[in-house]
Amino acid sequence: MKLLTFVFICSLISFQTVDAQNQKKETSSSGQNTEPMNIEAWITNPDRSALFEKQSEPASFNTRDSHRGTPIIIDDGQPLQTMDGFGFALTGGSAELMMKMSAPERSKLIHELFETSENNIGISYIRLSIGSSDLNSFVFSYDDLAEGETDLPLAKFDLFQDYNDVVPVMKEILAINPKIKIMGSPWSAPKWMKSNNNVRGGSLKPEYYDVYARYLVKYIQAMKKEGITIDAITVQNEPLNSNNTPSMPMVANEQKDFIKNNLGPEFRKQNITTKIILFDHNLDRIDYPLTILRDPDAAKYVDGSGFHHYGGDFSAMTTLHTIFPDKNIYFTEQMVVEKPGSPTIDIAAQVKRLIIGGPRNWSKNVILWNLAADPLNDPHTNNGGCPMCQGAVTIDGDKVSRNLAYYTVAHASKFVRPGSVRITSTGKGDKTVSLTDDEERQGSVRVSVIENAEVLPNVVFKTPEGKIVLIVANDTHSTNSFRIQYHGQFATLRLNPGAVGTYIW
Repeated sequence: MKLLTFVFICSLISFQTVDAQNQKKETSSSGQNTEPMNIEAWITNPDRSALFEKQSEPASFNTRDSHRGTPIIIDDGQPLQTMDGFGFALTGGSAELMMKMSAPERSKLIHELFETSENNIGISYIRLSIGSSDLNSFVFSYDDLAEGETDLPLAKFDLFQDYNDVVPVMKEILAINPKIKIMGSPWSAPKWMKSNNNVRGGSLKPEYYDVYARYLVKYIQAMKKEGITIDAITVQNEPLNSNNTPSMPMVANEQKDFIKNNLGPEFRKQNITTKIILFDHNLDRIDYPLTILRDPDAAKYVDGSGFHHYGGDFSAMTTLHTIFPDKNIYFTEQMVVEKPGSPTIDIAAQVKRLIIGGPRNWSKNVILWNLAADPLNDPHTNNGGCPMCQGAVTIDGDKVSRNLAYYTVAHASKFVRPGSVRITSTGKGDKTVSLTDDEERQGSVRVSVIENAEVLPNVVFKTPEGKIVLIVANDTHSTNSFRIQYHGQFATLRLNPGAVGTYIW
């Protein structure tokens, strides 16, 4: 055991020595001086003294290390997953409120949310409900019929209410960002396809599996005619929850059979390239996606699995990635709310949990829940709607205020653009090697292996343009600064307890 430990440490020393030599070669071959790189910083403080605010004075790297505390070591030589984006669900209620705004104020809000210039936050991923969700004013599907009727050819299929709100808002968004990723999620099939003939609960009748597959294809095709490309759909929002209005439970074997025998073949038949994402529910039930992915006849149609965090731990996504590394991981929903008018903002906890925890556990995106609600958290459906689902923004006529979820996403969405790649950085519990000169034996080096218990929660990305974006959450009550190490240079950055910083260089 002692020999193995010695060999391990020696290999790490060798790696670090070679890395340092390579950095020197890169510097000399490029002919560049070791001039310090400037670091742009955007900060949110818990006392609201700064709310996603660019700092006036950039920090800088230097070649001297203070050796105070364990640094966040960033290695862009180890690329991990490619990111699709960060954003929110554009619920029917969100779109309804936006359509009630005056055209100039709505345009102003959409530019703020979806552009990246100046103080805009650059949302890059949108989730839509297929039919109504529990955050619509009323429940509807795209093929509602009178009691006792059926429509097997789907002759009466109609996007209906979406033409009044979701479609026009999406067209304004696409005019700003035509490449934005869009995910669709159904809350329920039309009630005439269900076992209880009700918008809430029940299950999809097996005899309607084929019809429902064609229903979802029709949705994708109808949106495409409006210029709205659906990049991915989840098969069913929260398939283990029958408490929403609307909702439709679907156990794992039912979803497996539906994908394998109906939805996947229908997509292939109609040349639909929209990705199929299974599950779309909580992290405490990875047995559900495992059940489906273990069946190769179902798995061949599936791009990946979607998760919420109303239960379980983010490490479940890493577990699933380890078992099925060829299937993608998506974080598809999380409600983030705060008390209106609160003098403080609990930003560090949410950024640590979602913006850092999601990507560090292999998620390609982070989608939070409701984009917009009014001051009463309306609209929502009755008897199973969500009366506490605050929006990222609160819309009161033409007046807009920004809430905790807005700033949580902003710290990633503005700078971590689609196509950015997560890269390796020191996390809590990781082991690093410390090399120091021996004071008594000149030329000798002392080696210490350190388990990093005090590294602040962080995640790092490399953008398509080659910039590095570091997001750090100071979840302590006393730490006021932290150190980073990148390409042989060092920087010490100040970050207040409870604050979040996004750093770009």
